[in-house]
Amino acid sequence: MAITMESIKTLRAMTGAGLADVKKALTEADGDMDRAKEILRERGQAIAAKRSDRETANGCVLTKSENGFSAIIALKCETDFVANGADYIKLTQEILDAAVAAKAKSIDEINNLTLANGQTVAAAITERSGVTGEKMELDGYSYLEGDNVSVYNHMKKNTLCTMVQTNKPAEEQAHVVAMQVAAMKPVALSEADVDPKIIEEEKKVAAEKTKQEQIQKAIDNALKKAGINPAHVDSEDHMESNMAKGWITAEDVAKAKEIIASVPATVNIPEQMLAGIVNGRVKKFYKESCLLNQEFIQDSKMSVADYLKAADKDLTVVAFKRFSLQAD
Repeated sequence: MAITMESIKTLRAMTGAGLADVKKALTEADGDMDRAKEILRERGQAIAAKRSDRETANGCVLTKSENGFSAIIALKCETDFVANGADYIKLTQEILDAAVAAKAKSIDEINNLTLANGQTVAAAITERSGVTGEKMELDGYSYLEGDNVSVYNHMKKNTLCTMVQTNKPAEEQAHVVAMQVAAMKPVALSEADVDPKIIEEEKKVAAEKTKQEQIQKAIDNALKKAGINPAHVDSEDHMESNMAKGWITAEDVAKAKEIIASVPATVNIPEQMLAGIVNGRVKKFYKESCLLNQEFIQDSKMSVADYLKAADKDLTVVAFKRFSLQAD
């Protein structure tokens, strides 16, 4: 069967595959359109299987809000060259549109949705993988249900998106807070929303850090009292190099090691003092990690909660979501 330019255009429109791939598939299928589509699909499956252990560190992240349902989704791939391609962004948008229209609650549900061209999402991703030669996968899917949601694509670069939902209409404030979420990476909405296990771990870390700081302070004071500069003996390497430079003697090193070994056993931190320092550090954690407690990015003299109340005494954020391709 003759392969016409019209059949090539049709198959490209149906699959999004490149010109060379479409011509090759049509040639192998002797012009049979359905068989050519199957060849492209099989090629995508083969590449996906071959690349199953590859890392997908790049991709396209998009967000959308419509009819009381808002979502963020990431279609991940191996390189930014592929991620920035118009066809790749278009596919990500089509998947997001389908997810929002269906009010999908999971990636498994999204993979089974049907796109406008009749393909399932999973099949479309596999086919695009065949076109680009890269592993691809959906990731980072999150959603919010209800009204008053502001969605934000940071700098429109498709690498970081956020969603913020307020308890009442406040488009301007919700948008500003969505930018705050992008910049300040909160892990919870308020203190009450932090997992108690996280706080217990923070307390343990804070207590241990405090103890180590007090021990180091005692060591430094003891070294200074012995006439030894703490900076000259803060590691084995420094001790060796500083002896070679003539800055300290072997006797100094021996004395320093004796002090360093003995001080920890003599340091006693009052429980009340330790508890106060630990509680102070937990408060700092809340201020840095809880959205409503965070310093407002446009005015550090107020918190995010203060900013919202300045606009409306009853205004607050009830939920937020954030996804970034970058490791935070």
